[in-house]
This record gives sequence, structure tokens and C-alpha cells, in this order.
Amino acid sequence: MSRNIIAILRGILPEEATAISGVLIEAGITKLEVPLNSPKPLKSITAMAQAFGHDALIGAGTVLSSPDVARVADAGGRLIVSPDCNPDVIIATKAAGLLSYPGAFSPSECFTALRNGADGLKIFPSFLIGPDGLRAIKAVLPEGTPIYAVGGVGANNFKAWLAAGATGFGIGTGLYKPGMNPAEVRACAEQIVTAYDQEFPSVATMTQNPSFV
Repeated sequence: MSRNIIAILRGILPEEATAISGVLIEAGITKLEVPLNSPKPLKSITAMAQAFGHDALIGAGTVLSSPDVARVADAGGRLIVSPDCNPDVIIATKAAGLLSYPGAFSPSECFTALRNGADGLKIFPSFLIGPDGLRAIKAVLPEGTPIYAVGGVGANNFKAWLAAGATGFGIGTGLYKPGMNPAEVRACAEQIVTAYDQEFPSVATMTQNPSFV
């Protein structure tokens, strides 16, 4: 089992991608996305996939079109995350054999995503809906739907989101901001992992051969 934390590496540069990814993986965060509005994102994804593809789930965020899905797959990515719910992107993602986590905000978007084959949901921006809003949506979703809260979540509020029904988190600036060095990223990652493991105390002993399902 792996921690349900996706590191959002917006703005990362290809020349630092493997070093930053390495410290995140060493800290216990094994799901990593490079948003496609980062500088030369496909070069970063390629480098990360070549270095850590067997140890981590590498993919892209801010994926807005079917051609983007194909480019990420060619770069070695296996995870597609979007800020919106675009059925064409979901269908293309599943056709390519990749994992699909589209952005959704309303019940209609959540069900549209699931009906088109999404593996889980990215509730975005989470700070606008809040835990109470997620709790209301979760009540009508199929049992066991993976739900990642993204936007305004972090070590200080994991507990509230988990109580509302979130099953994972996407963390951006709480883990990485452009200009941060590997040591700084490591410190942030260790804080996030510690907070996560306090809510899931069994996870720390089950991350040797992570499952990316």
C-alpha cells in the first residue's frame, strides 16, 4: 500500500526533476505529477519515469486535451490529473491504459467523471467546497470511490478532510515551490508524511512495495 498523497510539482525544471523526486520518494511520497504548464514538463516526466518508474507513480497534471494524454504516455507517465472534468480526456486516458483523476467540484461533474471511466476524483478547489461540502457529495457517490482533496489541504487539516470522506490529498506548494532545493523539499515531505501517518498509523509499515491502484 502507498500513501494516498500526490505531490504536485508545478514549475519544476527538468534539470532538478530527478533530485526533487528522489527526496520525495525517500520520504514516502510515491505519487508525483508534473503539471503541463510547467517549463518543459514532458522532459521532466521522462527523466522521472526513467529514474523512478519502478518505485513511484509518475504522471502529469493540468492535462486538458486528448493529445496531451498521448504525449504524457509517450514520456512514460502513468497518471493523468486534470483541473476539470473532460470526458474526452478521461476516455483517452483509459484507452492508453493510464490512471485517470479528473477534477470535479459538483455532484454532476463527479458522476460524469465516474461514468466515463475515471479511477477516482480530484475535488478541486477543495477550499471552496470545504469538508462539509465534500461530506454532502460523498453521501451520494458510489461506495469506495477514491477522492483526493486538492487546494487548501495540508498537514494542519488532514483530519477534517478525512472525516468528511476524502481518501487522499494532492499537495502542491506545501511540498514544492519553484526555487526550493532538495533539502527544503525533504523537510516539507517529512512533515506531510508524519501528519498523514498519524491518521493512518498502519501505512508506514505497508509501503515497501507500493500498490498504485
